[in-house]
Amino acid sequence: MGAPSALPLLLLFACCWAPGGANLSQDDSQPWTSDETVVAGGTVVLKCQVKDHEDSSLQWSNPAQQTLYFGEKRALRDNRIQLVSSTPHELSISISNVALADEGEYTCSIFTMPVRTAKSLVTVLGIPQKPIITGYKSSLREKDTMTLNCHSSGSKPAAQLTWRKGDQELHGEPTRIQEDSNGKTFTVSSSVTLQVTREDDGADIVCSVNHESLKGADRSTSQHIEVLYTPTAMIRPDPPHPREGQKLSLHCEGRGNPVPQKYLWMKEGSDPPLKTTQESALIFPFLNKSDSGIYGCTAISNMGSYTAYFTLNVNDPSPVPSSTSTYHAIIGGIVAFIVFLLLILLIFLGHYLIRHKGTYLTHEAKGSDDAPDADTAIINAEGGQSGGDDKKEYFI
Repeated sequence: MGAPSALPLLLLFACCWAPGGANLSQDDSQPWTSDETVVAGGTVVLKCQVKDHEDSSLQWSNPAQQTLYFGEKRALRDNRIQLVSSTPHELSISISNVALADEGEYTCSIFTMPVRTAKSLVTVLGIPQKPIITGYKSSLREKDTMTLNCHSSGSKPAAQLTWRKGDQELHGEPTRIQEDSNGKTFTVSSSVTLQVTREDDGADIVCSVNHESLKGADRSTSQHIEVLYTPTAMIRPDPPHPREGQKLSLHCEGRGNPVPQKYLWMKEGSDPPLKTTQESALIFPFLNKSDSGIYGCTAISNMGSYTAYFTLNVNDPSPVPSSTSTYHAIIGGIVAFIVFLLLILLIFLGHYLIRHKGTYLTHEAKGSDDAPDADTAIINAEGGQSGGDDKKEYFI
């Protein structure tokens, strides 16, 4: 019984250690690939490699098990599929203009004994379409409630939708997902509800779709909204501090949607109204003290009216300079002019003295060198009388 039980062990040893020392526990003839992700319409490269080809060629086949390339030989007539590289150790092909139908498992095979294969899962991303916003019909009134809907089709996997108003993010309902009729892509939708104010007039409500196939690119749609609201107004005087005798314009600056079409001017205590016009300014050609008072401007539009008030105080005319002030100004000017002349005179006098003092000192030095002084002359005279021809000079 011992001999038969030892036979399987001997067979296992023989299989693990083949002649020549080849270690079959590491299969160098097993090809390898990698999974790939591609955006619909893009190009994907399928690469298959093997270390020991055992004198056999590599082959690529599609999910339907149709052979695409056997070595460098094309097997399927599809111009989108091109050979990239074919060597005994590598077979690479490319598929351009990839469609959603191209998604699936691609097989790389090497026909050794036994046949060895490797799988590459190709995932095709469906690009979402530009979102569409519905729900806005016409202009809204201030404080009305508005609901906007947004949807986008064709994404795979399902995209996400977000809302914003300018730079402000809006919190809409969670994105709803529905499978498209092709069974591969999805339609996503979302809605947002907000109460509008006058600050929303002219605003853009934006719906954006976020998806990995866009690679950060913006794909969004905006809805411009218009909000109708009652007017406001303020009165601006020109000039700001009017005086008696000046011309004054009171400008009634109205704002609203629609803009005010009519302005009604009135003065408190005065009846009837001063002016009803489409122009927004009340003009005083020549102001009088009697024009002082409280003025009101009512801006009127189809949405309502608003009255702004302004208190007009007419100041005294601009004061005329008095004779005393004029006299002081004249005296000050004369004194300044005299001081200026004196400064100029002093400058010229100083320059003159410095120049002529230098000349005088030069002449004095020359005179002292050429002529003897008085004491020397007297001694010379005395020496001449007593000494005859012997003339001696003594200098004191």
